[in-house]
Amino acid sequence: MKKKIKRLYKTRELVVYPSHGVGKVIGIEEQEIGGDVLQVYVVSFEKDKMTLRVPLGKAEVSGMRRLSTRDEMGSVVTTLKSRAKVKRTMWSRRAQDYQEKLNSGNPVRIAEVLRDLHRAEDQPEQSYSERQLYEAALDRLAREFAAVEKIDQDAAEKQIETFLLRAA
Repeated sequence: MKKKIKRLYKTRELVVYPSHGVGKVIGIEEQEIGGDVLQVYVVSFEKDKMTLRVPLGKAEVSGMRRLSTRDEMGSVVTTLKSRAKVKRTMWSRRAQDYQEKLNSGNPVRIAEVLRDLHRAEDQPEQSYSERQLYEAALDRLAREFAAVEKIDQDAAEKQIETFLLRAA
């Protein structure tokens, strides 16, 4: 007898997958994997032209979650406007910490990466790897911010960078 797994997300609902950002549940299908039949969420990441299949029973442990609320985005804005907290450790260690924060899928932790790597006009240039992490964090956060605020991603990026400038 097949075990019924509770569905957490509906078709057409926007969700956030930690390592990929905002996607849309485009369906729930059954797939046979290793002799077992699993129900999976089919999540489309339009911008990346990627489709992910997440077993219903693994959605929560994978970190998949609903889109943040406007209130939750408030703490993101507060983080973006706060002063950068750059540790005086080797870049390789900091880069690893930033990557972990980015892949956590937590918008406040992603905002911390942006805040800490943001450079004002009068500050020294970023290294290539700093810029890569900054761009990835900006893209990931702007997608969710845009979905929550119902604006396009470019407008969301401009708004986020405005918050960052206020902190400088």
